[in-house]
Amino acid sequence: MIEKPIASIIHHFSSIEDPRVDRQKKHQLQDIFVIALCAVICGADNWVAIEEFGKAKIDWFTKLLGLQHGIPAHDTFGDVFAAIDNEQFGKCFSNWVSDLANLTEGKVIAIDGKCLRRSIDKASRKAAIHMVSAWAQHNSLVLGQVKVDNKSNEITAIPKLLSRLNIAGSVITVDAMGCQKRIAQQIIQQGGDYVLSLKGNQGNLHEDVATYFASQLSPEAALVTVDGGHGRIETRTVSVTDEIAWLKERHAWAGLQSIIAVTATRESINKITGETRYFISSLSANNPAKLEHAVRAHWAIENNLHWVLDIAFDEDSNRTRKGHSAANLATIRHIALNLINNEKISKVGVKIKRLKAGWDNDYLLRIIGVI
Repeated sequence: MIEKPIASIIHHFSSIEDPRVDRQKKHQLQDIFVIALCAVICGADNWVAIEEFGKAKIDWFTKLLGLQHGIPAHDTFGDVFAAIDNEQFGKCFSNWVSDLANLTEGKVIAIDGKCLRRSIDKASRKAAIHMVSAWAQHNSLVLGQVKVDNKSNEITAIPKLLSRLNIAGSVITVDAMGCQKRIAQQIIQQGGDYVLSLKGNQGNLHEDVATYFASQLSPEAALVTVDGGHGRIETRTVSVTDEIAWLKERHAWAGLQSIIAVTATRESINKITGETRYFISSLSANNPAKLEHAVRAHWAIENNLHWVLDIAFDEDSNRTRKGHSAANLATIRHIALNLINNEKISKVGVKIKRLKAGWDNDYLLRIIGVI
C-alpha cells in the first residue's frame, strides 16, 4: 500500500518499541507516525494541528494507510511521542538517512547544537532542550541528532552522534565547544578528517596558534576571496601552514596536520569590521581552498538548518515539552526537512513547498516518495 521512500522510513522505524499497553493500541504506531509526518511536512506544528490536518484529509489517509479507526486524537499523538524513547528514535533516524543520503569522499559534515527555546519547563525546573545535529552541506540533509539537557553537555553528545554516522572519507567540522582531543581522536578512528574551531577552552592552544599567525613566521595568505551583496563587501583571507612540529610538541592531537587562520573583513557604507578565527585540522595544508570550503560549509548549518527550522518550521516558538515529545517532534521536523529538500522538481523554498504539499495531495505523495 505504501511505497518508497515512505516505506523505507517505516521499515527503519519499525524497530521502535510501542510504549502503549495492548488495550490502548486502537491506532497502529506506523499510522500515528505517518499522519504526524505528513502533517508536519504541510505546516502543522503541534499535536492539535496534526489531529485537525488528519481530520481534514481523513479520506486520503484512509486510502493511503487503510485506517480502521479514523484519525487519532491530539492527546494520543502527544502521549505516544512523549513516551517513545528519543534515543531509539534518533538511532532509527540516522539509519534511515544513511540509506537516503549519498555521502562521497571529501564532503563536509557540520556538527552543531541548537536550543529549542520554548521547551523550557519552569514548573518542573527543567532547562530548555538542546539538539546536537549533523548536517551534510552538499545535499542539505540532516544526518542525525542527539538530545542534550543543556549546552555544556554537547561535549558528551558529539561522540554519541558520531558513533551513529559513517563518516569515513568525510570532513567533520565542529565549533569551539566540540574542540576536544577525544572528539578529534574519534573522528580519525572512524576514518574521517576534522576542521575544529579554536577558542580559549583548550588551555593555551588558541593563544599559541594566534601568536604564531601574528608573528613574522606567519605564512603569506594562501587564498583570498571577495563576496558582495546586501550593500556589503566581505574579503576573506586564508593563511595555512603544516610547519607545526613545535605545536605538536606542546599539544598532542590525533592526526593534527595543519593550522588555519581566516580573517574576514566586512565593508559597508559607513563601517569596516574585521575578525580572525583560528582552526586546527587533520587535512594537509596543500589545499587551502578545501580548508576554506570546510570552514565556510560549517556556517551553512546556521543558515540552512537552524534558520530554516526557525523561519519555515517556527521551531523556536514550539512549546511541546512533555516527556520525550520535544525531542521526538524535533526529529519529525528533521525527517520532514530531509524529504522536502530531497524533492528537486519544484524550484521553490521550503516554506512554499510545505504550503504546496498541504494544497496538493499529489505533491505531498511526491515528497514522501509514493509517486
